[in-house]
Amino acid sequence: MAPTHRTRTLALILVGLVAAGLGGYAGWTSLKPGPAAEVSGATAAASENSTPPVAVTSTATATATPTPSDKQTLPSPAPDQAQAAFDAMSQAERLGLLVMPAVDCGGTGAAEAFIRDQHIGSVVLLGDCWTGDTAKAAADRLVAAGGSSLIVAADQEGGQVQRVKGGGVDTIPAGTDQGTMSPADLQQAAQGWGEQLLAAGINFDLAPVTDTVEDNRGSNAPIGALKRDYGLDAAGNGEHAAAFVAGMKAAGVGTSLKHFPGLGRVTGNTDYTTDGIVDTATTADDAAVTAFRTALQASPTAVMMAVATYQQLDPDQPAAFSKAVVTDLLRGQLGWDGLVLSDSLTAQAVVHVPAKDRAVKFIQAGGDIALFGSVADAQAALDGLVAAVAADADLAAQADAAALRVLRAKVELGLLD
Repeated sequence: MAPTHRTRTLALILVGLVAAGLGGYAGWTSLKPGPAAEVSGATAAASENSTPPVAVTSTATATATPTPSDKQTLPSPAPDQAQAAFDAMSQAERLGLLVMPAVDCGGTGAAEAFIRDQHIGSVVLLGDCWTGDTAKAAADRLVAAGGSSLIVAADQEGGQVQRVKGGGVDTIPAGTDQGTMSPADLQQAAQGWGEQLLAAGINFDLAPVTDTVEDNRGSNAPIGALKRDYGLDAAGNGEHAAAFVAGMKAAGVGTSLKHFPGLGRVTGNTDYTTDGIVDTATTADDAAVTAFRTALQASPTAVMMAVATYQQLDPDQPAAFSKAVVTDLLRGQLGWDGLVLSDSLTAQAVVHVPAKDRAVKFIQAGGDIALFGSVADAQAALDGLVAAVAADADLAAQADAAALRVLRAKVELGLLD
């Protein structure tokens, strides 16, 4: 039966009273990210995920409009800090984020000028001259030139590759010795090493080594012969790399898995030779690649690309210049959408490519920060990138995407205000 006019009026009054009491109510549930899970036993550290606020609205329908005093102000979603920083930048500032020059023991002067004048967003300390005190002094000068968002990196693996020693920084055991520790113990130790590194002005560790060396330790010049790996099978290497990442993260220090997709099968050291730097065996589903997949679960800041060549993946390009390896394998099959660094693009393995083209080829492959062993090479590479971006809209879009990933990494590291 259809309601009478009087019945409809009473219903509207009742609904209006209910609406006045509920005036514009909407509950908000914010699912905040929990802390990174610790790695223990065979479990790698879990990545931190956050779920955006979910609006929960009342199912009641009100026909009366609440007065302004009845309305509840709802929280606005947090702005994308990296996107906001990106939008405020000029193209020159964005491109400056995409090269990382090295500072060696000779002093910081050239790097300071380059960082200040070219808007450079990161720098790496090379050489074995650094103590905690001298590294902190150098880092302070570099940050004064580049601002508080500057990434200051070092190769702080342990053993024969530890750039900062003494002055409040402990000697770190070689990778193979770290491999004898339980993942939980390694995570705890890495947190302590990270705290010391941060006190020395270093906020980014170009470690852990995630390469798997099998039965060729003596002939594997870049990794096995130097005991840089964990000395385990691929599964164990992945677990230990994840533990190292989790410990450094707890200390507030960024990390980079290296050297993707693995240097465990080559014989030559790509820094010094072009002989023996072709891997003929590694495939996309290889155990060596799986070690990286495992370590990625700990959410490192970055992955560093090798400059060796992988015949089964891309026989024509070093991995750092290969879209098949960077974009299709690492970003596609392994699902990595974070920061990608290159190994040194001053290495002997890639000097046949003109310096002005090296950063271009790396960005085209899907990379983000091209690392160079000298300020001169970094300047030449940046000049080449600026010119190439001006002539190629597709490359310009790739460079923008890379710059945004760099900024997101800086947000994660707490480097952007």
